[in-house]
Amino acid sequence: MPAARHCMSLAAVAALTLGLGGAFPGEDAFAENNLSSASKIIAVYRVDLGGFNLGTFELTTVFRGDAYEMRGQGRFSILEGLIYDWKGVTAGSGRVTDNGPEPSMYALNYTVGAKRGERMRMTFGDGGVSQVSIVPPMRTLPRTIPVTKDQLEGVLDPMSGAFLVAKSDNPNGDLRVCYQTVPVFDGWQRFDLVLTPKKSVTVKKNGPTGYAGPAVICRVKFIPIAGHQADNPGIKMMSQSNEIEVWLIPVRGTQMYVPYRIVLPTPVGYGTALVTSIQAGSPRRASID
Repeated sequence: MPAARHCMSLAAVAALTLGLGGAFPGEDAFAENNLSSASKIIAVYRVDLGGFNLGTFELTTVFRGDAYEMRGQGRFSILEGLIYDWKGVTAGSGRVTDNGPEPSMYALNYTVGAKRGERMRMTFGDGGVSQVSIVPPMRTLPRTIPVTKDQLEGVLDPMSGAFLVAKSDNPNGDLRVCYQTVPVFDGWQRFDLVLTPKKSVTVKKNGPTGYAGPAVICRVKFIPIAGHQADNPGIKMMSQSNEIEVWLIPVRGTQMYVPYRIVLPTPVGYGTALVTSIQAGSPRRASID
């Protein structure tokens, strides 16, 4: 179902774009000895829509030198799948440079129920998207704004920056990570996300594996560019909304900020993703506690 696919994509994008703000550290900021402080991060998010729990999304990020690999998987269902059952797996890889993440591949496979589904794979090269494969072939809907080659230069996929580029030397809630405009392509749609700071808050622990400590809240403005129908009511709602926001929390022992909470309006109520646990580990143990 395109709606579920795009909600998942937008949630991932919102997460990554909050991490793209602020100035990047110095010339050796992404050296292997810096990344080794968080060689693996596993984050689990609870996803709700209109007050109902849909399921969970788990994201694992692994660093090997300046290379990274990411894998996310989720299942969203209503009445244990009797009414609605969506399963998806997403993956990405690339390397981290002085200027941020440089993706090489992004893929999303999902099924709805027992029969319907899509498989999308996107590769990058020469600073932009080089190829997109969608199975079964995508049927272009009437009045869809076409995506041009120029619009795919310098874009990020929804996963490549989620846990890599939210960086600050200040672990106490640095609002500078909210200053950024990020170009994104998810394989279907091209859009920008414009981030601005809202406020700093202190989060209280919401469970035995939850987080307590500083967080920054960023407003996110969704600007559709291509790959969508101009009269799509969901796209119109998202682009006109001033209520999209992402909360970021620091991973202690690193310079990284990671998504804690994501809020966005949808045609059927507010969608939220809230972290329920984060594990960050290496030979030199990192923590969000």
